[in-house]
Amino acid sequence: MNIVVEFFVVTLRVLWAFVVAAARWLVRRPEKSVAGQVCLITGAGSGLGRLFALEFARRRARLVLWDINAPGNDETAGLVRHIYRQLAEEAVAAARKAAGHGEEEVLPHYNLQVHTYTCDVSKRENVYTTAERVRKEVGEVSVLVNNAGVVSGHHLLECPDELIERTMMVNCHAHFWTAKAFLPKMLELNHGHIVTVASSLGLFSTAGVEDYCASKFGAVGFHESLSHELKAAEKDGIKTTLVCPYLVDTGMFRGCRIRKEIEPFLPPLKPDYCVKQAMRAILTDQPMICTPRLMYMVTFMKSILPFEAVVCMYRFLGADKCMYPFIAQRKQATNNNEAKNGI
Repeated sequence: MNIVVEFFVVTLRVLWAFVVAAARWLVRRPEKSVAGQVCLITGAGSGLGRLFALEFARRRARLVLWDINAPGNDETAGLVRHIYRQLAEEAVAAARKAAGHGEEEVLPHYNLQVHTYTCDVSKRENVYTTAERVRKEVGEVSVLVNNAGVVSGHHLLECPDELIERTMMVNCHAHFWTAKAFLPKMLELNHGHIVTVASSLGLFSTAGVEDYCASKFGAVGFHESLSHELKAAEKDGIKTTLVCPYLVDTGMFRGCRIRKEIEPFLPPLKPDYCVKQAMRAILTDQPMICTPRLMYMVTFMKSILPFEAVVCMYRFLGADKCMYPFIAQRKQATNNNEAKNGI
């Protein structure tokens, strides 16, 4: 094809992509079904991971829960089983109602089970070994939610090297190991969905959390490159969704504060709201979701404004030192623990 003609065609496709994207904002797409599919969630023992598990359970997915915290993981599994029991009772009631009207049963039956595994995703061999167990005991994973995350809560020069390495391993490197473990079968079947739970701090940064920002930027870069690789391989049956929420009120960044006059307009996100928005994006095959939508504008402005202009905006919003109260609380808690232990 002549390069001029091809350039014209590409321009039309780009414009059409804008039209489609605008339409998706205005018209709600129907959600796809994940019923009966195996969904693996890392960091499922608490926080967003637990809420993701409950949402997928309500949609009749078979759950595989990974976490280093076995008691928390078991607690999540108990909540999932409760939802499964409710779904079973609703299915029985619907079947009886349908039989009473002389109709066939509408709801399909799935062998809904939840499986828990204690796994430290920062350790590559632990990931591969646990993944092999999942394949043998449960089956092939269709939906992979890389959600596990940690934060050190130290300024760079005060942060032990071991904590920096752990942050990078859990928040970024683990995505490589889980993808390498489960992607081959997805490629073979040309079916699957990979979800990367990153952060708005993977799109723009702030002071005091260098290791966390670097790990989330790495996760975003990994996700985007993997998405392009799947497109280049024409594996359109494998979907990807990047989740980049603003500060979520899970306690992970307790104490983080922006300017008090601005805070009522940009409060921490409720975890339920954050996960429901992410689930809508996942189930409609949306490539990326930033919550709230203001984060799209912040990311765009960071890309086009001079650095000094960005600094001025940060200072106005109180975002330049928003992590300092959180870090101070972490430091105080560490000192209190050392005092209790007689260190």
